[in-house]
Amino acid sequence: MNRLTGAVSFSGEKRKRKRYRLFRTIVLALIAIGILWVVYVQWLIHNVQSRAPVQTADVAIVLGAALWNDRPSPALRERLDQAYRLYETKQVSRIIVSGGLGANGSTITEAEGMRRYLTERGVPPEAVYEEGESTSTYENLRFSKRIMDREGWSVPVIVTHEYHGARAMDIARYVGIREASVSLTKSNVMWMPWHKARETLAYTKWIADKWLMRPVD
Repeated sequence: MNRLTGAVSFSGEKRKRKRYRLFRTIVLALIAIGILWVVYVQWLIHNVQSRAPVQTADVAIVLGAALWNDRPSPALRERLDQAYRLYETKQVSRIIVSGGLGANGSTITEAEGMRRYLTERGVPPEAVYEEGESTSTYENLRFSKRIMDREGWSVPVIVTHEYHGARAMDIARYVGIREASVSLTKSNVMWMPWHKARETLAYTKWIADKWLMRPVD
């Protein structure tokens, strides 16, 4: 009886060790996949940053960010200043400002705040097109494409920060903007290690969302 009990106990311990080794292998594999994914996303971010700057485009699309007291935040001003440089150097003659009403107490849309900033800098009001419904990068680009289709434009340059360019380009392709390029700005007001790490999560979420959504017409 003791021998049988011992054999059963040994067999149970052996199964436990096998399950533990399997569990450890799975965990290590998931960690390795996670590391590889982070490296891949950061490579995508860097690869987009390294592309040659746009020469000419039909329109610039400025992706929205927060307003502070109904004025563009320092980070949003960096994007707007980048768009203004494109306009000033005649690389674009029109600008779409894209962003809806934020949840931080603003009384106007991001698009309205951006339009005011650009016109105060000297861009003619008729050269600035507002897209004031969007609440995400996906909606920024999808709703901006409606304006492009209405106006007969097909070649936009997307203006945003360096860390955001890879996701913006992937979303642009998904919503049917085939000839997009990016004009990316560095930031002197944001801590890039944090934003690049956060962008890995945002890009991962976008990939999941893309698989769950039906193709856009």
